[in-house]
Amino acid sequence: MDFRVKPLDAILRTAEKKSLHRSLGWFQLTLFGIGCVIGTGIFVLTAAGAQKAGPGLMLAFAIAGAICIVAALCYAEIAAMIPVAGSAYTYTYSVMGEALAWTVGWALILEYAVAASAVSVGWSGYFSGTILNEFLGVSLPPWLASAPLALGGSPGGLINLPAVLIALAVTWLLMIGTTESARVNAVLVLIKVTALTAFIVLTLPSDQFNTANFNPFLPAGVFGGFGTGVGAVGAAATIFFAYVGFDAVSTAAEETKDPQRNVPIGLIASLLFCTVFYILVAAGAVGTIGGQPIMGPGGVPFPAGSEELARQCAMPEHAGALVCSNEALAHVLRAIGFSTVGNMLGIAAFLALPSVILILLFGQTRIFFVMSRDGLLPEKLSTIHPKWKTPYIVTALTGAVVAFAAAFLPVGKLADIANAGTLYAFMMVAIAVMMLRKTEPNRPRKFRTPLLWLIGPATIAGCVFLFFNLPLDAMLVLPIWGAFGLLIYFVYGYRSSHLGRGIVEVPELDPNMPDGEVKA
Repeated sequence: MDFRVKPLDAILRTAEKKSLHRSLGWFQLTLFGIGCVIGTGIFVLTAAGAQKAGPGLMLAFAIAGAICIVAALCYAEIAAMIPVAGSAYTYTYSVMGEALAWTVGWALILEYAVAASAVSVGWSGYFSGTILNEFLGVSLPPWLASAPLALGGSPGGLINLPAVLIALAVTWLLMIGTTESARVNAVLVLIKVTALTAFIVLTLPSDQFNTANFNPFLPAGVFGGFGTGVGAVGAAATIFFAYVGFDAVSTAAEETKDPQRNVPIGLIASLLFCTVFYILVAAGAVGTIGGQPIMGPGGVPFPAGSEELARQCAMPEHAGALVCSNEALAHVLRAIGFSTVGNMLGIAAFLALPSVILILLFGQTRIFFVMSRDGLLPEKLSTIHPKWKTPYIVTALTGAVVAFAAAFLPVGKLADIANAGTLYAFMMVAIAVMMLRKTEPNRPRKFRTPLLWLIGPATIAGCVFLFFNLPLDAMLVLPIWGAFGLLIYFVYGYRSSHLGRGIVEVPELDPNMPDGEVKA
């Protein structure tokens, strides 16, 4: 491994060129966090989570939320200390060296691309179920609406065409320079929160709510076993996806008044709110129509997104099961007699999810920018279009990969793969925070993680714990992807690295790059 480290002073001089006004209090941070977190996961992973854990999905949300809180506190210190683009990749570069930074950046590329594919597949379920079926009375033929059965799709499935189309449409918008405004995003957040609040209000007091639906509470146990991805912890590893986005709150530390007080309040309050919100949604879904998993041989649930589960869901006796729905929350409301509200919730997901795809694709271009700026990837990838002023080459390549994955893989498998990259990046951030306390003890810190001796190891242990409770195939994707990435690094990046060639300049802002990104 190559341990050449990028000087922290050079990185921080970049940040000094972008100093921001401190205007955010704890309440604004909390609202910002809620807006970032509530989104895709709860709309599209409820069914997959219930198949893994049954009613224990409620416990799964609590486990994932607790691990997010400790990870967020580590993120907050280093984000306030090194407030520049590149996220975990930049942090690792400044502490552990170039080769490990490359592995983190490469994992983030996997995270963003696969997560965008997962959201595209989730959007497809609401588009096909609510917009086409409920409103237009049109049913897409199975071969156009699902991944192939052999890859975990539905019987007769060949390609998930709506998922492909939305991925390509958002890619095109990014290429021609269309980005969402803060006002549009605020409206979409309001739509999402209103839709989920309506779901809770209509399901928990419902006459059809039956506590018997929660028995057994943990049909697959707390731990389903190594590599199975089932049980409450296996479900937590999957629905960790529902919390991704909280790190955006950490990066706002630079703009926060009294960050030592307000950042932890904002982080913990937003994550606690979302966790309670998610648990209530899960309780409403399970309590009204039931959420027991479909069991396979030996009393073990069929894997979510598996060929066996798809066959079971095609049988008449499982037609109305929560675990078989592609639009779980809208399906629940229709099943208990609130078809109109269920359709409105489906419309809310239909409207809100494309913005999440856009954010994820935009995030990946930012990682590409920073890595190519450091010479680790060809600068040609980040070429700016003369007319659109966007990085059209890397955006097009990313969009093509996202569309391909969305075409042929179910949402549960995609979320698991994305989580593998996310958990690795969060673990490396916790390690970097602890190392910086030793190597740079006198460096100014606008926010210091409380009880780091406990919080840091807890973050590492939590991330490793969830990783080893993912399905085996999702666990294997990360090392295989990482090995492929290291091959590229040693063939190209190692020799082309600016740091390796002795080039350590202070980047300047480039007005042609998105979000005032910096250029070499």
